[in-house]
Amino acid sequence: MANFKSNFRPFERYFAIAIALFALLVSYNGFGAENVAQGVKVIVIDAGHGGSRFPGAGYNGFAEKDINLQVALKLGALIEKNLPNIKVVQTRTVDKYFSTVLSEDLQARADIAHRNEGDLFISIHSNAHRNSEVRGVETLIMGETSMEQRVNQNALYLNNKEELLDMSDQKTATIVRAYIQNLQFTYGEYSEMMARLIQEEYVKLGYNNRGVRRQPLKVLYATDMPSVLTEIGFMSNPADLKHITSEKGQKEIAGAIFRAVKQYVENVRRSLLLDSGAQTTPAPQPQKEIKEPAKPTPTTPKAQPMVKRYAIQLMASVKKIPTNHPELKSYRGKVWILEGNSALKYKYCYGSFADKAVAQQHIAEVRKEFPQAFIISYEK
Repeated sequence: MANFKSNFRPFERYFAIAIALFALLVSYNGFGAENVAQGVKVIVIDAGHGGSRFPGAGYNGFAEKDINLQVALKLGALIEKNLPNIKVVQTRTVDKYFSTVLSEDLQARADIAHRNEGDLFISIHSNAHRNSEVRGVETLIMGETSMEQRVNQNALYLNNKEELLDMSDQKTATIVRAYIQNLQFTYGEYSEMMARLIQEEYVKLGYNNRGVRRQPLKVLYATDMPSVLTEIGFMSNPADLKHITSEKGQKEIAGAIFRAVKQYVENVRRSLLLDSGAQTTPAPQPQKEIKEPAKPTPTTPKAQPMVKRYAIQLMASVKKIPTNHPELKSYRGKVWILEGNSALKYKYCYGSFADKAVAQQHIAEVRKEFPQAFIISYEK
């Protein structure tokens, strides 16, 4: 289904995919988990905005479209030099726009990623705010926050306002929320991993960390692969503007994103190596004989209500490995497997918590060995 969405304009395709989206929710099927299962071969870098039609934010003679492009080109060069086995695709290498209609311009960027069979999509943007004191970096992934749940009121990001999906339309909101829920068990988890890795690299450089945020952005919704949009600083803040317009600052930002990309590629590769034959899988431990229980007296079964639980996912793989595999490190024998129908169908989870806050208390410890670990929800 990698090209299914790209064949329709945003508003024309909503109804066409509604039935498919809800069906996928039931079975955990994904649109693009195959993009992860094949490893990272193609990275698409999108310099946000462009041309006279969509210049983005502008402050002190600087245009966002130019800053985004300069950082995107520097990032692409770093990947090509240091990760030669990965193909880099830039959505634009010059100052241009793809359509005079914003939704079509954003869709065109996603179409480039789909045509090139991208495995990871990174969109570079610069932020802006009414308050010039607001500063820092953040990375956005497809999702919905309480702000969007209140019908996109009081959008914080001036230059992102028109790039948000209109969640005030009930039909649109229903379909998009179904899509967001489905991301949990497909490639959305990898988007979250990539976003967190970027923010961690920013923090190492001393940047003001605004964290990983979820927004229903049109360009992320249109891309059927792990996708992030990183805001490299606020043009409306004098200090941030000076940094992101300087050669030194741009190289520093590109370097941070590159290091995150490198770690992401390694994390995905490691998941696939578990099943490639390159690792030796130990023989499963002999199981104790289990006596067959006495047959119960026939009764009418009662329907059990589904209960929402939380767990910490350490990794995922294409084929099942024993829970005592060496790759699970000190968590051997402590994990359980959640099986779905996406390409990376076996998800190795630690714990089962009734409350997300309780899971949060454990994740810092787990990330000492599995930096890519994150919290998932499931029903039992």
